[in-house]
Amino acid sequence: MQNIAEFRIIGRIGSAEIKDKVAFLDIAANYGRKVGNEWEDDTHWNRVTLFGKNIARAEKMGKGDLVHATGRVRQSRYERNGETVYGVDLIVDRIAVIAKNGRPADDQHDDDA
Repeated sequence: MQNIAEFRIIGRIGSAEIKDKVAFLDIAANYGRKVGNEWEDDTHWNRVTLFGKNIARAEKMGKGDLVHATGRVRQSRYERNGETVYGVDLIVDRIAVIAKNGRPADDQHDDDA
């Protein structure tokens, strides 16, 4: 049996940082949370990393687009000033636009991935 660590995020793009060989998207996902007798949205921001053909896809996406991203979780570790620093990277394998700023996306799925 293969061991895996993976993620799935459905949320709206808040910002994008596109570079030559890597892209980063900040995606907001909302969860319901009960506060007293009322339900409120509890927004969680997730920074995902894209490589290869997913960079070209990210270039076509904009702030507010609803996206579905899946991929693998990678833990990183390095030394800084004698201390070990741990981090978690969310590496996108597949990403698709569900809606462009509130309008359904047409033909944005990545069936060739």
